[in-house]
Amino acid sequence: MEEGRRMYGLLKKIFPIYRHLTGNGVRQTLFILNAFLKKECAPLISIKEIPSGESVFDWTVPKEWRIEEGYIEDEKGNRIVDMRDNNLHIVAYSVPVDEWMELSSLKEHIYTQKDQPHVIPYVTSYYSERWGFCMSDEKKDALLEGRYHAVIKSELFDGCMTYGEAVVPGECEEEVFFSTYICHPSMANNECSGPALAAELVRFVSRLAKRRYTYRFVFIPETIGSIAYLAHKGWLSHLKGKMKCGFNLTCVGDDRSYSMVETRYADTFADKVLSNVLKYQTKGCYNRYSFLERGSDERQYCAPGVDLPVVGFSRSLFHKYPEYHTSADNLDIVCPSGLQGAFDAIKEAICGIEHNYYYKTKILCEPQLGKRGLYPTFSQKHSSDAVFDMSNFIAYSDGKNDLFDISNITGAPVSVLYGIAEILEKEGIVEKHASRCE
Repeated sequence: MEEGRRMYGLLKKIFPIYRHLTGNGVRQTLFILNAFLKKECAPLISIKEIPSGESVFDWTVPKEWRIEEGYIEDEKGNRIVDMRDNNLHIVAYSVPVDEWMELSSLKEHIYTQKDQPHVIPYVTSYYSERWGFCMSDEKKDALLEGRYHAVIKSELFDGCMTYGEAVVPGECEEEVFFSTYICHPSMANNECSGPALAAELVRFVSRLAKRRYTYRFVFIPETIGSIAYLAHKGWLSHLKGKMKCGFNLTCVGDDRSYSMVETRYADTFADKVLSNVLKYQTKGCYNRYSFLERGSDERQYCAPGVDLPVVGFSRSLFHKYPEYHTSADNLDIVCPSGLQGAFDAIKEAICGIEHNYYYKTKILCEPQLGKRGLYPTFSQKHSSDAVFDMSNFIAYSDGKNDLFDISNITGAPVSVLYGIAEILEKEGIVEKHASRCE
């Protein structure tokens, strides 16, 4: 549980920050993540910026948004809502306003979640200029007739969109890719859990005694961030040439379930790895969603023409848990054990990827395991049960199956199989290959 407690502490630090697509909230979040990594003697995140107005495929990097204050007050000066009480009270990217108006006019600018009357919804208007406030539906219904003062002191200006990247080099240039986003205000599971997990994974892979692969972690604003990252300075070409598999990390802090979102055709190495790991991590009790139920940055990484092998990984999936995109997504629904479970799953995936090869037997018919001390020297009913996993491994070591394939066929976890593989290779029974062979 050590990693879970450490991630939960980091999550709590970034939870209060007022983040959006652009601005100092994103920068402050990256600074806190780097302070964590520095403390853990891990590689730091390189902070990069893309100017407002830059074209990125079919999109344009938006203006930077800054807000100083936002509130509604009644005629007696009582503040009905105030962003200092909850940073979801303001529609993200609201343009400035300082007007007195009747309640009927004000209500045209108030957003609620009618099916959840007790919560404040998270509402954005990134690409159309408007202003607005968010509150619970029950609070809106309780407003009395009269005049109200709506104040939003904000500014939209040409600035930059900020993102971060950490790279942990390995023995080869082939990469395992992780993406998470840092653009939402105070929502614990939807926003803060992904960066906390990604930072802990940077720490983990940097401490591996031996790294076969290079590991790339990106911390970006959702949607426009992944689009801009892929479009900027030829990164799409780089990733298409180097990426072995990738994982989009979001909503990984609760302990209700595990979920994966497949790539478009569910046929990549990333699909195979994550489905295998979750099958054993959860004893088959996890939610597997097709690409038709996508909702995070897997949309961009798997888009036609991009076609990167990136699957989505969550505990409870976005859109599927009731607190999603509301003020109820708070510190109460995330916990160290939930984060620990997410870490353990991805750690298992990383270890499996590092040990993964195709294996081919060097001996015709069954090898005699007994003379190598690998099989009981007497034969009795059930005496061979202990070596079934080893025997099954050999049976499917035909050069056509990697460790994950053999695991899926035999029912033994990859974590068991790579220990078996090392023994059999040492005994000269099998040989490993980096790619499929006949």
